[in-house]
Amino acid sequence: MIKKVYLTLPLLIFLNGCANKPDVYVENTLFINNASANTNKINLPLEKKNLLLEKNLTIIEEVKNNSANINKKIMHFYNEWKDVKYKFGGNSKKGIDCSAFTQRIYKEKFNIKIPRTTRTQVKAGKEITKAKLELGDLIFFKTGKVDRHVGVYMGNGDFMHASIKGVKLSKVDKPFYKKAYWTSRRIID
Repeated sequence: MIKKVYLTLPLLIFLNGCANKPDVYVENTLFINNASANTNKINLPLEKKNLLLEKNLTIIEEVKNNSANINKKIMHFYNEWKDVKYKFGGNSKKGIDCSAFTQRIYKEKFNIKIPRTTRTQVKAGKEITKAKLELGDLIFFKTGKVDRHVGVYMGNGDFMHASIKGVKLSKVDKPFYKKAYWTSRRIID
């Protein structure tokens, strides 16, 4: 008798769990599950619930496409500039500094004008927390008493920048940058 309970209980739990899943599966299942659960709680006809779910899927697809487009543009720019040497005040492939690098990305890839210096770029766009960083956000560091540094967040804890070692990718949680983190700004809506 006990063996039958041990065998049937997991099967019942599994079947019950499957019955509560939405009919739609996409990569972002957490959002879809929440959207599906929320539409089920609303007193609407099934057609309207399906329409709400469909709109949520459309929004998710638009966000994914926009992210992929931003990523493609930024990576293309990075590949063009990778290993270009650092030069304070520089703004060409003969040498570039961090703020000229970020200014060029936004101008050339997104047709967005941002100020030239790190101290003025830090006032552009909208301030965001480090925890809310997204692809394309500016990330700022205090690297000395008066020195400031800026890069572009790439996702997964990476950012690209014109460092003293040239244009490269670095980790935000690398001890030096973790300690020097100052603020972040969202330029692309």
